[in-house]
Amino acid sequence: MVRAVKIHAGLIALLVATRAAAATPVAGDALVIRDVAHPRGAKIIVDALLPAAPALDPRSAGATFEVVGDADADGATGIVALRAVHWRAVASPSGSGYEYDDPGASNGIRRATLLPDVGGLRLRVVGAGPAIPFRIRHPHAAVDVRFAVGSTAYCARFASFAQNGPLKIAARNAPAPAACAARRARCGNLLVEAGEECDDGDVVDGDGCASDCSLESPDAACAGVPESPHDRVHLVRIASGLSNVTHVTAPPLDPSRLFVVRQAGEIRVIRDGVLLSTPFLSLAPDVDISAGGERGLLSLAFHPDYERNGRFFVYFTAPSGELVIARYQVSADPDVADAASRIVLLRVSHPAGNHNGGQLAFGPDGYLYAGLGDGGGAGDPDENGQNPASVLGKVLRIDVDVEHDPFRRPPPDNPNPIPGRQGLVWALGFRNPWRFGFDRLTGDLWIADVGQGSREEIDFQPASSTGGENYGWDVYEGTMCFDPEPLFQSCPPPETYVEPIFEYEHTASPPDPSGCSVTGGFVYRGCRLPAERGRYFFSDFCTRFFRTLRVSGGALAEPLDRTAEIAPTGATVGNVTTFGEDARGEIYVGDQTGQVFALVPNG
Repeated sequence: MVRAVKIHAGLIALLVATRAAAATPVAGDALVIRDVAHPRGAKIIVDALLPAAPALDPRSAGATFEVVGDADADGATGIVALRAVHWRAVASPSGSGYEYDDPGASNGIRRATLLPDVGGLRLRVVGAGPAIPFRIRHPHAAVDVRFAVGSTAYCARFASFAQNGPLKIAARNAPAPAACAARRARCGNLLVEAGEECDDGDVVDGDGCASDCSLESPDAACAGVPESPHDRVHLVRIASGLSNVTHVTAPPLDPSRLFVVRQAGEIRVIRDGVLLSTPFLSLAPDVDISAGGERGLLSLAFHPDYERNGRFFVYFTAPSGELVIARYQVSADPDVADAASRIVLLRVSHPAGNHNGGQLAFGPDGYLYAGLGDGGGAGDPDENGQNPASVLGKVLRIDVDVEHDPFRRPPPDNPNPIPGRQGLVWALGFRNPWRFGFDRLTGDLWIADVGQGSREEIDFQPASSTGGENYGWDVYEGTMCFDPEPLFQSCPPPETYVEPIFEYEHTASPPDPSGCSVTGGFVYRGCRLPAERGRYFFSDFCTRFFRTLRVSGGALAEPLDRTAEIAPTGATVGNVTTFGEDARGEIYVGDQTGQVFALVPNG
């Protein structure tokens, strides 16, 4: 049982770390908490004096912070990780100390300081915004504050309040408690905390969120995740130094991990916000893959039943230039794949180094979809896009639940489910469908097809489709007649093909978008940003804009330029190579410089 190993290992690690911390009671000087529903928004301030500790350096180990009410129904922040990357040494009039500075405040904490003071180190933590999940719907009997650096932990306890709800708590001058209370599991309090994957307010099995707060069904993925009341978003960097990110994804029912694919042949794991040092999978350059230009390890898709079967699929270019789709198995270590388990499902000759396509994704029907480019060169010289006998320039739909060679087959309801690879074709007429994604709610398919020299297009296939659509390349580039020969003396009417739902020119002038290579994204269906649900996010590799669309009644609606709003604070997004989703449907962005960003509320 792959899933059981992962969940229990994570919970055990959390409990061991919590129990191992040598907790020291300290006096609390000040506590202010505002609920997110407060007219002035969510806020948290903690002030306490810690005993001097020479080894207390959060720059290497980072720190953790938690505020929690005494009763199960009380508010809680969960364990908030104050990552080492945001800590730096600072000088103060009384000596040197440390400062935590996170401009994006993705976890709600904007600033923290540890500075010398009379009798020890002054801790001050300040946060604001919708990422702070503490709820104050009734008076609290007591509120505990915990702060830890490595194995050194401190606690304060506020039990007398100047204000005690609703929506705000304020307290000052709390004496140090006699001892630090043991951290209790709080599954069932309607807040996802460290070690939990969901929390629907009860502790029963069979309702999507299990009695141990592990996910049983994607339908419960948002249980216990606070929604932002704000309608503005921005990007916050969560990882860097990964060079040429090609894909970001996550296994179903696993909201604690994010998998980042690198073009060079490596898959890395971000678990609970921390980039693991050991790769999940490594493919050897010039042995397993050819990487560079548009070639390399291009995407990853986890089987819908990955929790039980541990299977995942990758798309890469071989040293021969062939396009390869292969199946792998996870090892006994859930963060490391079994590299020897590879089974190749499909090899496709590809004459040129560009237009490799590269997207894999499972549809709501449980079948694996793959986007293949037209074979490369300029203008589809081999006419693959319109050639029904070729799988190049196509989106394929594959049944991968096959236990014998060739370990795949055409689904019986494909447009032409004949034996062999031609039976895998689901839709045709593509140049380079680099990125596509399914709407998690409706099942609609959005396909971003990279254009030739004039236009970029986004194609839309409704969930009701039975396949067989022809999206026009290379007769059309978007809605522009491109290459009518040799089939026609002039292009047939555009409605002969399926026209893009949105297109933009390479040389357009504002306010119209312009660019050179569309990077397709996803329709947002996540938990934290209710105002964004139903919007399709996309970008362009060259001009790096961020835009959103909606579809209403099968027609384009609300095309918006969101570039200025979404731009991250304190960082610059490089050439946008991919979008990604985690198990909850939250959206991520990867770039060519090796950065990964999360789309988060901006209150």
